[in-house]
Amino acid sequence: MDDGDGGRSRGSARPGSTTRRSIDGGSVFEERIGYARAVCFGDWLHVSGTTGFDYATMTISDDVVEQAEQCLRTIGGVLAEAGFTFDDVVRVRYLLPERDNFELCWPVLRRCFGAVRPAATMQVCGLADPRMKIEIEVDARR
Repeated sequence: MDDGDGGRSRGSARPGSTTRRSIDGGSVFEERIGYARAVCFGDWLHVSGTTGFDYATMTISDDVVEQAEQCLRTIGGVLAEAGFTFDDVVRVRYLLPERDNFELCWPVLRRCFGAVRPAATMQVCGLADPRMKIEIEVDARR
């Protein structure tokens, strides 16, 4: 269904159900793999794992803190597009290949989440591309 926004959002409604809307973020990975940057379902917004790629230029910094900042810029844009803010975030997940990099990101993460203090998990794991040093996903509710 075209919402008149150039194809960035797709929605569907089933009789008797809450409206679901997918938000595309412009990443080539979304099309190749088959997922949306986010899915808005009723009062909930689920934002997919977001890496430090600048999806407009498909570039990524070598610095984990800069990657975290880019993750949050991308997530902030998706939240805003769906009518949410960082204050609506109730759950955040941090995925990092290197445990020691997490603490370096704390000041950046605190700027977005320090006041709202969502439930959070940090997991050490491999990411899809060796250049990726952090991936962040959030769930928000209005």
